[in-house]
Amino acid sequence: MKYKEVIEAQFIKRPNRFLAHVLVDGKEEIVHVRNTGRCREILIEGTKVILEKSKNPNRKTAYSLIAAYKGNTLINIDSQIPNAVVFEGIKNNKISEILNVENIKREVTYGDSRFDIYFEREDSKGFIEVKGVTLEENGLAMFPDAPTERGRKHMEEMADAVANGYEGYIIFLIQMKGVKAFSPNFAMDPEFSEELRKSASLGVKVMAYDAVVKKDEIIISDPITVIGL
Repeated sequence: MKYKEVIEAQFIKRPNRFLAHVLVDGKEEIVHVRNTGRCREILIEGTKVILEKSKNPNRKTAYSLIAAYKGNTLINIDSQIPNAVVFEGIKNNKISEILNVENIKREVTYGDSRFDIYFEREDSKGFIEVKGVTLEENGLAMFPDAPTERGRKHMEEMADAVANGYEGYIIFLIQMKGVKAFSPNFAMDPEFSEELRKSASLGVKVMAYDAVVKKDEIIISDPITVIGL
C-alpha cells in the first residue's frame, strides 16, 4: 500500500491517544496519530517520524503520524492500514495458506462481530481478522500493547464461525522487518491471549507475517513463527 505525500519530522510528545507534537522544518506542529495504542517504546522524544499530509484542507491537523524509527528499523504504526495490506496480499496470492480466492470482501458481519475480510474459494468460505503489530522486544513481536476486550470478543466469534463450517484465520501483520517470532502478549492482556490460544485449539488458524516498510509504502512480506499457543 502506497502513501501519497509523506515528510520526515521529529517527535516531541503525545498529550493523548489521538494527537502528537512534532517538529517540521524546525516548526512545532500538532498532528493526528493513526494509532490509539500506547506505542511508548516507539514514540520517544527526539525520534524521527514519518507524516502523511492530509488530503482535506479543512482538517484541524495538516498531517497524520504513520511511522517511526526504532533504532535503524522503520515501524509503520498506522492502525488503519493492516487490513488493506492483507487484503491486497490475498488478492495477489502472497499468503500461501489462502490462495486462489474467487470472491473477497472487506468488513463483513458475522454474529455480533464485523470481521475484516470474507473470502470464498472453490471448496470453502471463511473469515479473516487482521491485527496490526507494532510492539517488539528483543526480536519478539507481541500483541496487544494495551488490553483489548473487543479483540477478545473477535476470537470468540471466529471460533464460533469455524464451528459452523467456515474457515477462520487470525493474521497478525507485524508492521516492520527484523523480528524472529510472534507471541500473544500474556503479560499485557492475559484474557485476550488465553482466548486466542483457546480459539487456535478449536480450529482457528493463527498466522503472523512481517512487512517491508518504507517511508511511503508497506507491503506484506514473509511468514513469522508463532509461539505461545
